Amino acid sequence: MPIRYTLRQLEYLVAVGEAGSIVAAAQQVNVSPPSISAGVSHLEEELGIQLFVRHHAQGLTPTLAGRKLLDHAQMVLRQAAVLRDLAGELSGSIRGPLAIGGLSTFAQVVLPGLRRSFVDIHPEVRISQIEADQPELFSLLRQAKIDVALTYDLDLPSDLKFFPMLELPPLVAISEDHPLGHLAEVSVQELAPHPMVLLDLPLSADYFLSFYAKEDLRPNIAERTRDMAVMRSLVANGFGYSIVNIRPLNDLAPDGRPLRFIRLTGNPRPMRMGMLMSTAVERSQLHKTFLNSADSWIKEHSARLSGAPGAV
Repeated sequence: MPIRYTLRQLEYLVAVGEAGSIVAAAQQVNVSPPSISAGVSHLEEELGIQLFVRHHAQGLTPTLAGRKLLDHAQMVLRQAAVLRDLAGELSGSIRGPLAIGGLSTFAQVVLPGLRRSFVDIHPEVRISQIEADQPELFSLLRQAKIDVALTYDLDLPSDLKFFPMLELPPLVAISEDHPLGHLAEVSVQELAPHPMVLLDLPLSADYFLSFYAKEDLRPNIAERTRDMAVMRSLVANGFGYSIVNIRPLNDLAPDGRPLRFIRLTGNPRPMRMGMLMSTAVERSQLHKTFLNSADSWIKEHSARLSGAPGAV
């Protein structure tokens, strides 16, 4: 009697193996926990082996047989993706799943609109997204948990290929009543004595601090946060200025207080926004189409993403 299972059930198996629990796997593949549990149980029943050891309140651990099946399941899913991409190319249609990672500092500003413009043209593409910092994006790409990452060209490793799309010079976020808030542009020499709210993310913090090191200065770091929204509210409430490379959709902090964004002088190195992919993964027609679409969308919105409202 033939063994019957679906690619979806294999996807559930891999998700549980990676996440270590039914609930976390359900969040990863965006289905209900009972569906994940039923899919894994069906596989165990069809294959006649136990794939996971269930630990009460501590998740699931793959058995020896389960680990071997996980490797083969991942291989089958990769081959199925190749077959799907080939079918799409032969039929001239763009379809299938696409997992996108976004740098957490600007994912909320860029990814939703970019996704909307793409799926409106290609409705058969199922996009999922995840927000992470730069090292986490590198790891997700290497593990093939995401297909592409929208990020900056910041300390990029050689095994990942970057497709630049937009240059973003640094801007100073400052409150309207700050002593320097009336200026159209400001230098690090002028900023250094004033309290700073540092956006303290891996690699990004070193980039911002390099502006001061270049001038043999030390900033007066009064606050640190990893959250862009928290940073904006701290700045708007007078706890210090900050430096960013992308401005929000409006000049208000999350609590409604106004902000200003002014130019940083001295020719500081800009960031380049673009898409990052693993060099080990062959680009499918879906990937190529998405890269082209993203490039067009970002360039169309370049003035909004890189501008400094209220500075001139």
